[in-house]
Amino acid sequence: MEQERGTNQPSLEEAVGTAIRELRLRHGLTLAQVAEKAGISRGMLSKIENGQTSAGMDTLSRIARALGVSMSMLFSKYDATTTSAQHIRKGAGMEVVRRGTKSGHTYQLLAYDQGPIKAFEPFLITIEDDSERYPTFEHPGNEFLYMLEGQIEYRVGQETYLLEPGDALSFQGDVPHGPERLIACPIKFLSVIVYPRAPE
Repeated sequence: MEQERGTNQPSLEEAVGTAIRELRLRHGLTLAQVAEKAGISRGMLSKIENGQTSAGMDTLSRIARALGVSMSMLFSKYDATTTSAQHIRKGAGMEVVRRGTKSGHTYQLLAYDQGPIKAFEPFLITIEDDSERYPTFEHPGNEFLYMLEGQIEYRVGQETYLLEPGDALSFQGDVPHGPERLIACPIKFLSVIVYPRAPE
């Protein structure tokens, strides 16, 4: 039995599609990037985003994982939920797609489900080899890096920094930044992006 809705309330398909599109655009990802990670066609993802088709739970689960959110976040515009503490066990972070994925970077998201406005994103980033051109990133807020393994030269604006295990680097996210040279692979580091608070 279909739930009664007010004239201005979107259908479940529309609400889920809007949430997926907003999450994708927030990370600067294309339909093709998310579709490939989720294992569906670009056309199907476009129909889901536009509320033109009802996706199965398995498909939505794969889209959610590609975007680095839980299933409940896809329903946030239809049925908001509350969360408390979150425990991510070793090796259990969600592997998500981000702009550096095609350059051989593996992104494990270590926290998610922070409500409609994300306060921060902590990633464990792994770079296995030096086979691709490195992307340059720009985003709102501030970023904090902490080296765990390997050696890397990391560029922030016009400056380049040699990072070794135990080193930390912090900078404004809107300054162009990214790997300059990989010195010793594999490389692992924590990246925590803290987003600016919306004015109250």
